[in-house]
Amino acid sequence: MREIVHIQAGQCGNQIGAKFWEIISDEHGIDPTGAYHGDSDLQLERINVYYNEASGKGNNRSGGGKYVPRAILVDLEPGTMDSVRSGPFGQIFRPDNFVFGQSGAGNNWAKGHYTEGAELVDSVLDVVRKEAESCDCLQGFQLTHSLGGGTGSGMGTLLISKIREEYPDRIMNTYSVVPSPKVSDTVVEPYNATLSVHQLVENTDETYCI
Repeated sequence: MREIVHIQAGQCGNQIGAKFWEIISDEHGIDPTGAYHGDSDLQLERINVYYNEASGKGNNRSGGGKYVPRAILVDLEPGTMDSVRSGPFGQIFRPDNFVFGQSGAGNNWAKGHYTEGAELVDSVLDVVRKEAESCDCLQGFQLTHSLGGGTGSGMGTLLISKIREEYPDRIMNTYSVVPSPKVSDTVVEPYNATLSVHQLVENTDETYCI
């Protein structure tokens, strides 16, 4: 099976990612505990693309096996992680795959890319490696993040370049939320986005601008 490893970085990336897993789990007949409740062969045929099968007693049809998303959740502050954990599908994720700092990036691209983010990136890459190794035939990576903040843009692009270095022959796909003057939170959003776009052009195969 051609597996996809999903990474969500920063507050925006994690909020979009949490919703993504709610919908994808529903489509695959998986409940918030990771148990399979569907009745379709097609669901089971494709389930390994996004999910790891954790060991369980009995077969999947009887709801014995648990499915764990191939997801890595990254942020430079713990707040968003707590929200995801306490959300409807918070318990489905593997606890080791939450990687977060304490300082935050303060909407500063350089903090995410060069200082705070650079300190955390090796821990994230360890988790990425572990997820990639658990795949039979890894197809590629997908990242959800925003380009306006500090973590999603700065650390998100740092992650992309590091993953590209290690897996040059795998697809790198991003879902990038582009800032708009109509709903702007911070004055530095255009700078963060400009610095990120160069990295995305360089290191990704596909970028969907949301």
